[in-house]
Amino acid sequence: MSEEKSGKSEGAKKTMASNEVNFEQMSIQEGSSTEIKGLDANRYATKKTVAQGLLDIALLTSNASQLKYILQVGSKHEFYTLLITLITISIILQVLMGLVLLSLNLLHDCCFHKPRYRTSANNINYVTTATAFIITAINILISSFDSSLAMYLQFDEL
Repeated sequence: MSEEKSGKSEGAKKTMASNEVNFEQMSIQEGSSTEIKGLDANRYATKKTVAQGLLDIALLTSNASQLKYILQVGSKHEFYTLLITLITISIILQVLMGLVLLSLNLLHDCCFHKPRYRTSANNINYVTTATAFIITAINILISSFDSSLAMYLQFDEL
């Protein structure tokens, strides 16, 4: 009986030994492809900020292009005054939001650890969120009244 137990326990030991991983024998060099990387919050935030900045630049460029088109067409465009007003407001709000975000970044770098500046930083954050919503709504209106795409649709019908 004791032999059966010892036989089973040796078999179990062999099975456990084959399943165990000896971390001392494993050597993972830095920069190798087998290294498991975790999520670096700072790197993610940096990439997100850069992507957001590039999208803001793309929107500003798009608005400048729309403004150029409207100015080239002139008052012949049926929504000339409305589009000039909306595009100008959108560009001004985008520039102001960029300046506010820059001030928020400067405030974060020098004074964010003080409690009295945290409320102002949160308020600035709320203002920029509301401004981003307003800019989005304005650009939806601009797109709905912009008839530059109508020219391409007329060519498709011919």
